[in-house]
Amino acid sequence: MNSYLMSLAAGVLVGLIYGVIHVRSPAPPVIALAGLLGILIGEQIPSLGRAIWLREPVARAWLDQVRPHMFGPLPQGDSPHVNSMEKSATEPPS
Repeated sequence: MNSYLMSLAAGVLVGLIYGVIHVRSPAPPVIALAGLLGILIGEQIPSLGRAIWLREPVARAWLDQVRPHMFGPLPQGDSPHVNSMEKSATEPPS
């Protein structure tokens, strides 16, 4: 439940920023994609900052955290419900 509240709070914050810069939501696709890219990049700043602060090699933080998150494969669901739906979609109807 805590993650939902944090997500809602982040959405409200983004909505406030949209209101201040007079961008309507849903934003035009280019603006929305630029914003999502900014969020993705912003998520990585703490990892890189932590590496710099702890005097660790930045390349290590890049390889361990940033690169897999930004350029890695898409996450896959492990939900049994999803797998059963995929299975039923490939089986012929009885």
